[in-house]
Amino acid sequence: MRIDLHTHSDRSDGTDEPAELMRVAAEAGLDVVALTDHDTTAGWVEAAEARPDGLRLVRGAELSCESPDGRGGRVSVHILAYLFDPEHPALLTEQTRLRGERRERLTTMVGRMAADGYPVDPETFMAGLPPELPAGRPHLARALVEQGVVDSVNEAFAKLLNNSSRYYIPRADTPVSVALEMIASAGGVCVFAHPFARRRGRIVEPSVIIDLAVEGLAGVEVDHPDHAPEDRAALRALAADLNLVTTGSSDYHGTNKTTPIAAETTAPDMFDRLVAKATATPVLG
Repeated sequence: MRIDLHTHSDRSDGTDEPAELMRVAAEAGLDVVALTDHDTTAGWVEAAEARPDGLRLVRGAELSCESPDGRGGRVSVHILAYLFDPEHPALLTEQTRLRGERRERLTTMVGRMAADGYPVDPETFMAGLPPELPAGRPHLARALVEQGVVDSVNEAFAKLLNNSSRYYIPRADTPVSVALEMIASAGGVCVFAHPFARRRGRIVEPSVIIDLAVEGLAGVEVDHPDHAPEDRAALRALAADLNLVTTGSSDYHGTNKTTPIAAETTAPDMFDRLVAKATATPVLG
């Protein structure tokens, strides 16, 4: 059984429509795929309706959070939430807040770029984004590619949209402890996404994962394209000590990234453990 528990559609920052994502997953030989768009469940219905026979769909989301870093500071982290009730009131309120905050942030970023002469107009750009979309830097990066400012999304981030850029504005993300509590109350389970992805920036100390395990974290994403072999080994050992589920995922984004779907996978026994921890229904398609 081949299982990929971290993919994105165009309902957040991927390029495939949810239905297309299901087709791509089936053609890649997956038996199970999770749709985990950033801070939204907008693609769930379309993905479920398009799911081909023989492919199991896990409904999820990737939550943008802020966390202690274990060194006295704070750091941005991502939490993969699975198998939760999308109508849970606290979850709906927080997702609405995040989408609104993201749009305000992105509007300001586009405005700064326009003021410096880049061919992007805040009003036109924002009007082209669906209101339910959790808008973010990848959408601005694609606009810069379309305008010929850069040749790729990666180049846009490297030159203009990284955290050190004059155009960057921090997000007001969900405290990680609040996210864990919120998803648990909605019947779901949480996995720490790419916790040791050093190439993305600052990471947490292992002590943070130990603390989060006490607070209800169910697992850690170990096999991820951005994890070095030594970090995978360290995470696997830590997860064993804490009795946490270990997952593997591609973090597929369509053409926004070069990593193909199913590049990393989750062991079937770990998937079964994860599902067993969830209480919300229905959870699978």
